[in-house]
Amino acid sequence: MTYDPATANPLFGNPLKTRDDVEKGLRDLFQPLLPYFSEGGARVRLDGAGAHFDRAAADLEGFARPLWGLTPLAAGGAEFDHWEIYRQGLANGTDPEHAEYWGTVNGTDQRQVELAAIGFTLKMLPHLVWEPLPQKAKDNLAAYLKHARTFDYADNNWKFFRILVDLGLEECRVEFDRSYTEKYLEELEGFYLDGGWYRDGNVRRIDHYIPFAMHFYGLIYAKLAKGDDKRVADYKQRAREFAQDIQHWFDEDGGTLVFGRSLTYRFACGGFWGALAFADVEAMPWGVIKGHFLRHLRWWSKLPIAHGNGVLSIGYGYPNLFMSESYNSAGSPYWALKAFLPLALPADHPFWTAEEVEADFDDAPVPLKHPGMVSFHTPGNVVALSSGQQNWQMRHGAEKYAKFVYSSRYGFSVEVDERAYHSGAFDGALALSDDGRHYRVRETNEVAQIAGDKLHAVWKPWSDVTVETWLVPANPWHIRVHRITTPRALHGTEGGFAIDRAEFNADTYIDEKGRGVAKSKTDVSAIVCLAGGRDGRAFRTLPNSNLIFSKAIVPQLHGDIPAGTTVLVTAAMALPTGLDAEAALDAVPAAPNIAELEALFAREGVDVSAILVPERF
Repeated sequence: MTYDPATANPLFGNPLKTRDDVEKGLRDLFQPLLPYFSEGGARVRLDGAGAHFDRAAADLEGFARPLWGLTPLAAGGAEFDHWEIYRQGLANGTDPEHAEYWGTVNGTDQRQVELAAIGFTLKMLPHLVWEPLPQKAKDNLAAYLKHARTFDYADNNWKFFRILVDLGLEECRVEFDRSYTEKYLEELEGFYLDGGWYRDGNVRRIDHYIPFAMHFYGLIYAKLAKGDDKRVADYKQRAREFAQDIQHWFDEDGGTLVFGRSLTYRFACGGFWGALAFADVEAMPWGVIKGHFLRHLRWWSKLPIAHGNGVLSIGYGYPNLFMSESYNSAGSPYWALKAFLPLALPADHPFWTAEEVEADFDDAPVPLKHPGMVSFHTPGNVVALSSGQQNWQMRHGAEKYAKFVYSSRYGFSVEVDERAYHSGAFDGALALSDDGRHYRVRETNEVAQIAGDKLHAVWKPWSDVTVETWLVPANPWHIRVHRITTPRALHGTEGGFAIDRAEFNADTYIDEKGRGVAKSKTDVSAIVCLAGGRDGRAFRTLPNSNLIFSKAIVPQLHGDIPAGTTVLVTAAMALPTGLDAEAALDAVPAAPNIAELEALFAREGVDVSAILVPERF
């Protein structure tokens, strides 16, 4: 049978309008996993792809991550036919004498991540996964969890994993050292910034781990913890504040900003909206929260995110290992099931009974100081201008954190050949080359400031080359101003937004002096040189580089940059095909005055929060 990438998605065709629809979606996502459970139930191995950790930990990941959805399902009163498999798996995976033993934790370990789902399940469903176990299995499971929690966890959102394990141990009346719990709760406070925003550790990145980890786990704690009233109140209030900002990482169709690492977790990004409901935090009217939640699931239901067997793939909009992290095993994508947390709520909860409210975004720019972004909405899309973040540790860290602009509808591209400057996508970025083969893009910033709805950064692609970049919203366009000071001649290529490329090249490509435009059946993308004398082209990127489109077109500007100081000014936009897009092509914004931008930042510029951490290599 021919593989159909749409119908292979277990959510495909599900209207995702009601609680019953959401429950069906979860069941349909889990069903393809059943053939892959090991004989003893403790391991789930989905394919041969590897991660940096050992196979036993990857198999535990495949076993545990579905619990983020299955546990709320059962907590909400629904039947599930396979708890016996999970009971067997818990018993065998924690038995050192069993062939399916998960392995002993002896330091910071991926197993600590996956045990959080087990702690959550023990807290929510002790009658299903703890009480039926024989005493030896209980002793092994308790000993395994207690041992794992004595080691250091990564200095970021991982600290919540010990806390979730402890909630489970407490529910099962297992004695443990509670000083460890309090220690991590206090250390997590050190990541809090203001206005509901956290960092994911003491690093220069503020990404989707804030909604789908820091707030997600905090809201679970707020719902389930006992006797910690002050912290619970803080977590809820921070979530209320955060909701006002994070809604501007979502578009009117439910897509979310394609930005940062771990994007293979997909609809985990919508987990924040479900966690608000779980914790009874009406940060917005319930119908508004429900709308964000359901639209997000529906957005994902239309993409080829699964293999032909219905198992979620590593990738984003389609199976794609290029964009993955070293810690992504085949079971990693099932953190997406964190989105199903509201199934723990009864059908008469106001989240479920509320009438879904459509998105109501205007076109005004929204400054977001902490992540260093200025967000604005266009039809079916949210655009975020960005400065101040970095990630040196992850594969494609520059593409995931340091581009000038990110988008929900058009995603971004990772470079799939770092020694082929002429073949680079460079969407949302400026690439510079001094030999025509290798290239440099922005990876980090020496300065990153925000003033009103504008951003300014200073970055050095080489130690002797300095680039100043200003980013200015001009909805639906945005403007980039680059002042480049270099002791030698360079060549530059700058990209706009990527759009889907049709079969048989049935698109329109406009290559002109000073302008590149790509037109497809669905979208129009353009980049215009407002200063700098460059040539334009609509470039067919290498396949599987964009996170949403397996084949894409990116309009680009390219040209020589002489030694000395050169100013480049660029305008870029993308819109759905139609009259608005054609009108926008005829209404290119004017170049801003650099002296006025400098005066603005001298007067009002403040440091982006993300950069206020010492650089670590």
